[in-house]
Amino acid sequence: MGSDTTHLLMDVGISRKRTVDALHDLDLDLRDIDGIFITHEHSDHISGLPMIAKKSQMPIYATRGTIEAILRSDKCKEIDPERFVAIRPDEKVTVKDMQIDPMRISHDAADPVGYRIYYGRQKACVCTDLGCYTDYTVECLKNSDILLLESNHDVNMLQVGRYPYPLKRRILGDRGHLSNMASGQLLSRVLNDHMKGIYLGHLSHENNLPELAFETVRVEILSSEADYRPEDLPILVADRKKPSALLEI
Repeated sequence: MGSDTTHLLMDVGISRKRTVDALHDLDLDLRDIDGIFITHEHSDHISGLPMIAKKSQMPIYATRGTIEAILRSDKCKEIDPERFVAIRPDEKVTVKDMQIDPMRISHDAADPVGYRIYYGRQKACVCTDLGCYTDYTVECLKNSDILLLESNHDVNMLQVGRYPYPLKRRILGDRGHLSNMASGQLLSRVLNDHMKGIYLGHLSHENNLPELAFETVRVEILSSEADYRPEDLPILVADRKKPSALLEI
């Protein structure tokens, strides 16, 4: 996420090497990154943080609860606490020419957030790892130019899959993950005429398929009161293993 002069990372759930390789594809390096914004402390969102923090000096932004949870982790205990900048939901942070506004989400982590990122009149949102959404969520995501939205699982695949029952309950709970159906219903409430990119992300490897997420979201939009045709919308499924194409707005 970035502008001509500012470059930000949203979570670092992959290794430093994979992060660097992805940045190189954009003609960037870790030295170009002005800050890392962490949504929450679960390992699939911070696994690359210890090595990236060791090899670079950019500040790390997160809520106070998330910072404390990260520093309690054995893998992150060597990160200098002074590297962290505490943020709060609905209080904007300015990094050079960009503004970042954290938003509350419902997930079983210490103090998780999604992010609204502003550059002038343009707005991008990152909203994953939420078990449910509210009118507050809808208001936060409205008027987005770019939206990365969780479409984690197909409910039927999860229910008949091999996950143990307690894990299934966690995923399906209000502090778990958003299903394909719920993702489509939420998306239907925040569509607008100037959306340039809608990315369905955080897909479960075990309990989802890219084509299933895409089609379920399309069906939900079609059956909603939203005055949009899915085929006219820029809906893409984010790949789990490689960067999506660069989108400029």
